[in-house]
Amino acid sequence: MAMRRRYPFGWTIRDFEEMMNEMESRLWGPGSRMLPAGGFTDRMLPAIKGEFRVDVRDHEDEVLVVADLPGIEREDISLSLVSPDTLEIMSERKAEKEEKEEGFYVRERMYGNMSRTVPLPHDVTDKGATATFKNGVLEIRLKKSPEERGKKIKIE
Repeated sequence: MAMRRRYPFGWTIRDFEEMMNEMESRLWGPGSRMLPAGGFTDRMLPAIKGEFRVDVRDHEDEVLVVADLPGIEREDISLSLVSPDTLEIMSERKAEKEEKEEGFYVRERMYGNMSRTVPLPHDVTDKGATATFKNGVLEIRLKKSPEERGKKIKIE
C-alpha cells in the first residue's frame, strides 16, 4: 500500500488541492454562497473570464438580447444561432499598435477574442432576425418559432 507523504500540520498535497477546489467553487461557482449576487463577482467575473454582459428579455412574439461590447468594431462581431434556443455571440478586440510598452502605470483593458453562448427562454428562428450595433451596445431581436419542440404524440 502506498503511503501518502505527510507535510506540516498533517496535510498532504491532495488535501490542499481539495481545499483550494472547494474554496474556488464557493467563491466563483454557480450559486456562490460566499459572495452575494450583484456584488463584486457578478460585475468582474465576466471580464476576468474574457466574456461580456448580456440582458435577455422575453417579449410577446420575440426574444431581445442586448450585449455590452465597448471598444469593439461592428465588423469584429459574429452572431450564430447554434440551436433554436441558443445564441452565440463572438467578438474580437484588437490591440492598439504600440512600439514601446513602457510608461504604463496600470494596464487592465483586455484584448483578444471573447465569446458568449446565451441560452434563450424560447425557441426562435433566424427568419426576421435583426441586429443593430450602436455606441458599443449590440441589440439582437429574434422572432419566436411558431413550431413547438417536444410535441405530444397521440397514442391510438
